[in-house]
Amino acid sequence: MAGPDFDSEIKQLQATMHTIEQVLDIDKMKADIADLQEQVAAPDLWDDQANATRVTGSLSDLQGQVERFEKLSSRIEDLAVLVELAVEAEDADSMEEAERELPRVKTAVESLEVRTLLSGEYDSREAIVTIRSGAGGVDAADFAEMLMRMYTRWAERNKYSVEVFDISYAEEAGIKSAEFAIHAPYAYGTLSVEVGTHRLVRISPFDNQGRRQTSFAAVEVVPQLEQTDEIEVDENDVRTDVFRSGGPGGQSVNTTDSAVRLTHIPTGIVVSCQNEKSQLQNKAAAMIVLKAKLLAKKKAEEAALKKDLKGDVAASWGDQMRNYVLNPYQIVKDLRTGYETGNPQPVFDGEIDGFLEAGIRWRRGTAKADA
Repeated sequence: MAGPDFDSEIKQLQATMHTIEQVLDIDKMKADIADLQEQVAAPDLWDDQANATRVTGSLSDLQGQVERFEKLSSRIEDLAVLVELAVEAEDADSMEEAERELPRVKTAVESLEVRTLLSGEYDSREAIVTIRSGAGGVDAADFAEMLMRMYTRWAERNKYSVEVFDISYAEEAGIKSAEFAIHAPYAYGTLSVEVGTHRLVRISPFDNQGRRQTSFAAVEVVPQLEQTDEIEVDENDVRTDVFRSGGPGGQSVNTTDSAVRLTHIPTGIVVSCQNEKSQLQNKAAAMIVLKAKLLAKKKAEEAALKKDLKGDVAASWGDQMRNYVLNPYQIVKDLRTGYETGNPQPVFDGEIDGFLEAGIRWRRGTAKADA
């Protein structure tokens, strides 16, 4: 009886993998890998560091995706062989091993299938993430820094490069805001489900009476622009302010006024960059972020669905999309998808793939319901 059941399960897994192969276009991925490998081998690759980072990042991501697909395909084939041999030899131990492996393989296939759901207009883009502390004082600033670490650790786990544009440090602890890019294909499509208000409940480490504190932070994600995107910015509409870069506690980390703040007067959008050493480099980086946010605003207005790209985030009560509770019990729960874990620490260490996958599936289901 177990044999036919396994046969059905394995055939379904193979069919799903065939669909994934077509949607991801594995053959094209392999062709792109060959092209990128030629670019990486060029002796002048690092003359343009931004392009070199993009090329090497894209190569690593594509190689990882193809390797993941091929390894999973091999696991399914190995499982089929194991079941066949177990049935023929009436080997109970091998059958038990197959029964343990089947759910693991199914989970891996479901996880890979999520990648096929990223078919939005900008889903394949790199991401620019903005985090702002909300209600909750110093605890909120500390929470905002915890979230920044969570996303950067997630990027590190996936070997994605992170480029920090600007961090505004709070006076006592944490950050008022941060803006950074995650350079990886589909980073926007993946992280866009994180848009919204995040809520933390814990015993405040900043309260000498040890009281429980609720604090909020807002996450905004917009897609990185490409050269083909048509976003024209009139220089007369942009006010440029320069200031001295600062670090934690207000300490100066730069002796020149190299940091740049751009204000787009018609929309009120403000972006800053203090990561580079020169004022010109910082202005160029800030302009990239500004154009990305203007593109998000333009497309959202055209669709009359502002939350599709950027989200209208208030960072306060009644607006949260995920709760991080550390006291009186421990749980991280997404209020849209219902996905949760009772172990918050790995989440803050960047283990958020479960939340991302649940969010992507939820978004697809919501889009179908609205269609």
